[in-house]
Amino acid sequence: MKCHLRIHTGEKPYTCSHCEKKFSSRWNLVYHLRIHTGERPFICSYCGKKFRRNCDMKYHLRIHTGEKPFTCSHCGKKFGQNSDMIRHLRLHTGEKPFKCDLCEKDFVNKIALTRHIKVIHTGEKPFICSYCGKKFVEISDMKRHLKIHTGEKPFTCSHCGKKFRRNCDMKRHLKRHAGEKPFTCSHCGKKFGRNSDMKRHLALHTGEKPFKCDLCEKDFAVKKTLTRHIKITHTG
Repeated sequence: MKCHLRIHTGEKPYTCSHCEKKFSSRWNLVYHLRIHTGERPFICSYCGKKFRRNCDMKYHLRIHTGEKPFTCSHCGKKFGQNSDMIRHLRLHTGEKPFKCDLCEKDFVNKIALTRHIKVIHTGEKPFICSYCGKKFVEISDMKRHLKIHTGEKPFTCSHCGKKFRRNCDMKRHLKRHAGEKPFTCSHCGKKFGRNSDMKRHLALHTGEKPFKCDLCEKDFAVKKTLTRHIKITHTG
């Protein structure tokens, strides 16, 4: 209860000796310290991957076992973790409970809000690639990037054997085999295998162009088009 009360009071009495980040519970500090020490005491019995927390390893095991105990009440899609299902439900409800105090933009989950603050408002990128020096907001982003240099592709499609750097990329690929298209356009009913594809499609109906070029202020519906515009028009 004492630990829970700190959610309301904002008290964070435990401080990391490495980076001075503060935590509301001792165990959260213990888990965090393992980022600095590299300690990963929990090992997957299938592939040998190591984890800082036992709960992370249990969640990872479902990749191997295929267990998905949580089901969406709207579309029947199944999930390995309850938190993933809750985030998915917000696609149906449109709920965005996390608001940025600096620009009042709303987000579906806290992770997206934290990332937004770092990228847009603080510019903080504490994780640096040892190969090329590129900086990243999250350590997970840096680890994914490192696989470009190492060539590591640990996730394999069980249907065709194609390998992927990221588990999420493999899952998207698997939907092509299954023909699964869980995301539906609310305007015309067209179905999509990926939420990002549906969002890009929605821009055709709404006319929304949220991506602005800082060099000429031209607007774009999708980030990929903005990136291509900058390369062709401004960098030659």
